[in-house]
Amino acid sequence: MNSRVLIAGVGMVPFTRPSAGASYDEMGAAAAEAALDDAGLSYDQVGQVYAGYVYGDSTAGQRVVYQLGMTRVPVLNVNNNCASGSSALWLARQAVASGVTECALAVGFEQMPPGALTTKWNDRPPPLLAFKSALEDIYAVDPALPMTPQYFAAAAQEYLDSTDATAETLAAVSVKARSHAGRNPLAVFRDPITLDDVLSSPTVAGVLTRLQCCPPTSGAAATVVCTEEFARKHGLDPRVAIAAQALESDDDDLFDARSAIALVGTGVTQRTAERVYAEAGVDPADLDVVELHDCFTINEVLTYEGLGLCEPGGAAKFIAEGDNTYGGRVVTNPSGGLLSKGHPLGATGLAQIAEITWQLRGTAGARQVPDARLGLQHNLGLGTAGVVTILERLSAR
Repeated sequence: MNSRVLIAGVGMVPFTRPSAGASYDEMGAAAAEAALDDAGLSYDQVGQVYAGYVYGDSTAGQRVVYQLGMTRVPVLNVNNNCASGSSALWLARQAVASGVTECALAVGFEQMPPGALTTKWNDRPPPLLAFKSALEDIYAVDPALPMTPQYFAAAAQEYLDSTDATAETLAAVSVKARSHAGRNPLAVFRDPITLDDVLSSPTVAGVLTRLQCCPPTSGAAATVVCTEEFARKHGLDPRVAIAAQALESDDDDLFDARSAIALVGTGVTQRTAERVYAEAGVDPADLDVVELHDCFTINEVLTYEGLGLCEPGGAAKFIAEGDNTYGGRVVTNPSGGLLSKGHPLGATGLAQIAEITWQLRGTAGARQVPDARLGLQHNLGLGTAGVVTILERLSAR
């Protein structure tokens, strides 16, 4: 697998509140069409399709792409929790890098119901049963509250207890997210907010308030990847390549740690990041722009450290000094991130790829990171699936 994989095209539709969104098939087809148009390709030139989603029935991917054509190509449906879109891209990249196909499409979509994430199947063991038991062993789980925010509330309290970070540290992440989203017409929430707004919003779980939690969102995004030979043969001019990518699950010592921080995937983030840095031959200090998985404010804070953007325990200083935004060390989530752009589960990872691609092309408009050459994408699904991708800007032909 030594063939370089190029980002031929990206596309997404504006993310919306669930009540305002179109159906998944309409959104998914529109995003896929946008990515193909961006690449300058037609659907019949695609050799394989990978579709990521969580809230949907089997073969929803076929329902989406059959609107573009019925060309007999393999269509694989991928559910890896919130990392489904990135997992679809990981498979597409592997297929292209290994020479199985010259061109592949990854599309992610989600038509989400309003409200907190809930278990849809109550007649069988839930996938996170061992995680829930581990959390109950160290945290006072409230059965009246949704489980997902409680994992992160426990991680937040653990982090606050062990570092000099404060509630204001976490709230500042939301303020920054809204500030960035104000420049992004594809984001759901673009109005500015203050620290007081964040801290005084209703409590969801523990120290986490509503404005520190990503909203349920509907949307879709897509990426077309290809080989260099395919690009030359079809007269394409991709400006961005995948320099490295890795996907990991948990190690066998996860539950021994008795740590909520570990349960929400920080070990997966750290190990996967180390792999891609080594593969790409770069250092965290080389990054210009990062799109990371800020499903809750605490996850952005933990991810700063997991990705090596700051030293362990140093996130409070990193945030206070503005090193996570324009004019600082690295611009994190210029799109507004999951907190403000929105988090349609299956689309999130591919929307992150679209944002980094636009940044490296220099076409991100008002939110453009000056002279961005190297970007990182981080997407995490509880249970656990973690994907880290490094994208690089190619030299002009």
